[in-house]
Amino acid sequence: MKPPNHLKAPAKKFWNEMMQDYEIDDAGGLALLQAACEAYQRSHEARKTINKEGAVIKDRFGQLKPHPATSIERDARGQLITALRALKLAPGGE
Repeated sequence: MKPPNHLKAPAKKFWNEMMQDYEIDDAGGLALLQAACEAYQRSHEARKTINKEGAVIKDRFGQLKPHPATSIERDARGQLITALRALKLAPGGE
């Protein structure tokens, strides 16, 4: 099965790797895999922004604060882990 069209190259690669490593063929599993890939993509894009702009920014008062992308990355990673746990996937087939 091909990855959803709206996914970008890194997330499509992740989809293909997951499909190669695990037999995911039911509707619920595919929905969870799609959610995992979307979270992976969001996390990846947030990380690119953080790498480019830094993890902290100055607010309008000149005070340092966390870049909003740090929260996006954290939340997306949590969503990715949650989706993978819901799929009951274990590295090495454990």
